[in-house]
Amino acid sequence: MATDLTLLCLEGDGIGPEIMAATLAVLDTVRPLMSRGVTLQHETIGFPALKASGSTIPDPVITAARNADGVILGPVSHNAYPPREEGGLNPSGVLRTSLELFANIRPAKSWPTVPRPVTPEVDLVVVRENLEGFYADRNMASGPGEFMAEPGVALALRKITEKGSTRIARAGFELAQKRGAKRVTAVHKANVMRLSDGLFLDCVRRVAADYPDLPYDELLVDAAAAHLVRDPAAFDVIVTTNMFGDILSDLASELSGGLGLAGSLNLGPTAAMAQAQHGSAPDIAGQNLANPISLILSLAMLLRHLGEATAATAIETQLRDTLPTHRTRDLGGTCSTTDFTAHLCAAIKATA
Repeated sequence: MATDLTLLCLEGDGIGPEIMAATLAVLDTVRPLMSRGVTLQHETIGFPALKASGSTIPDPVITAARNADGVILGPVSHNAYPPREEGGLNPSGVLRTSLELFANIRPAKSWPTVPRPVTPEVDLVVVRENLEGFYADRNMASGPGEFMAEPGVALALRKITEKGSTRIARAGFELAQKRGAKRVTAVHKANVMRLSDGLFLDCVRRVAADYPDLPYDELLVDAAAAHLVRDPAAFDVIVTTNMFGDILSDLASELSGGLGLAGSLNLGPTAAMAQAQHGSAPDIAGQNLANPISLILSLAMLLRHLGEATAATAIETQLRDTLPTHRTRDLGGTCSTTDFTAHLCAAIKATA
């Protein structure tokens, strides 16, 4: 008999508790479609954890994440945390490094009847390197990657490695094969950062040679941003470094209808973490206004990764069928968080 899945649920800050409740309601609805049972474990992070234990992500949370089959992470208000030495760690960054979640998979896809700023359909995936680059909280073994050498002089270090570049490239090409991609595009700035992005490109080119049937091209990041706006349909799978991937995935998501519709999955050799692509939106926290779709779609991605494709497809299909008539305020609708969730769960039950 198959062993139950253990999923660690971390609500986070701001709207985190509301969209986590919505996501877990959807998970409960698709349980009959799953081949295994699900055991949920809940731990506290963010400001509530800081108040209770002096850290925004206590060590037991990291241990629980390592032992779980998957993590569902709500948004966090890390920009408002105190300094690291006072316990203000970014839970997302800590979990990514602790679980070696080197790949951040961010799809962007147009939804019927949801307004978007461009006419062409968007259907692409950004495969973003997750542990290197300019991100100061995760690119050094000890200490941050940015520092102030003297008053008024701030310096940042960018780390690019052959190992990191090769494995994110392979993740991108493997994903492209699975989705029947038209092409893989490496996005870089090697005309300026010749050593670091040059190393990244060399690694991607070597991996590309192992996939001769997949069309491959390269674009400077500024050109990629311009082309995304002009013709998003020209892209299929984008492979890129950490900061470029962060920026381009947000752009692609906005072009497809908004960050509220953007799922995200962090993957490592043995771990996976679903995570809403947007922030904690403290201005609407507790008002039952938040759009839960990003975290719900991230759950679907996690379930598919864990071998529960039937449940994942049911979530995605019914989201697409529900959105024409039921949307939250950010998408031009009138539904509250709980109303939208109830409609979605009812649609899933009706077709299960």
